[in-house]
Amino acid sequence: MKVLRIARNLLLGVLALVLCALVTLAFLGWQMYTQALETMPLDQKVKQVRSQEGYTTFQELPDTYVEAVLAAEDHRFYQHGGVDVIALGRALVNDLKAMSFVEGGSTITQQLAKNLYFTQEKELTRKVAEAFMAFHLEANYTKEEIFELYVNSIYFGSGCYNVATASQTYFGVEPEQMTAEQATLLAGIPNAPSMYDLTVNPDLAGQRQRQVVQLMVKYEYLTEEEASAILAA
Repeated sequence: MKVLRIARNLLLGVLALVLCALVTLAFLGWQMYTQALETMPLDQKVKQVRSQEGYTTFQELPDTYVEAVLAAEDHRFYQHGGVDVIALGRALVNDLKAMSFVEGGSTITQQLAKNLYFTQEKELTRKVAEAFMAFHLEANYTKEEIFELYVNSIYFGSGCYNVATASQTYFGVEPEQMTAEQATLLAGIPNAPSMYDLTVNPDLAGQRQRQVVQLMVKYEYLTEEEASAILAA
């Protein structure tokens, strides 16, 4: 009985420490989030992105490109409220297994929050602040607006920081003119821009494109035949 009592007390102590750590993390993340908004309110940040040269609206994006980005980055985009609990849980398990940040589990909304306000460093406090900002984005903008802001604020390699500059630089066309082959190529680059830069590593970019197309088949954006036709091109 004494051993059981000691074990129970130890377990309760560990749980208390974990709870304390989580509360502290949430508080620090909330502080970082509120400080970011104090530096520049969200509507001003959005206005800043929308005012850039070459800003592309959601309606100007080819359906294939939108579907490719969703398949590659956040296939539950229209189902979650800013944070994908399923993806986050999977990432946490994989990170614990590796004892390192090997998978982020970030949604498109969280990535937009990071691009607008935070650094690229993989830090727990920043991840919590990013989640708060993602909820703020979802509460104030539609899914289409969030997607639009995302593709106008991510890095595509070769000095391209929005979808228009990237499509012009890599293919010599405006975003709405991209073919299915070009759209699926471009959708894969932001995952690792320096690695998949088309002007530097076209073979690696092609490998990434195949991954994107396979995901599009998996999530039923493409049939096997349509996927084969895109890759054959």
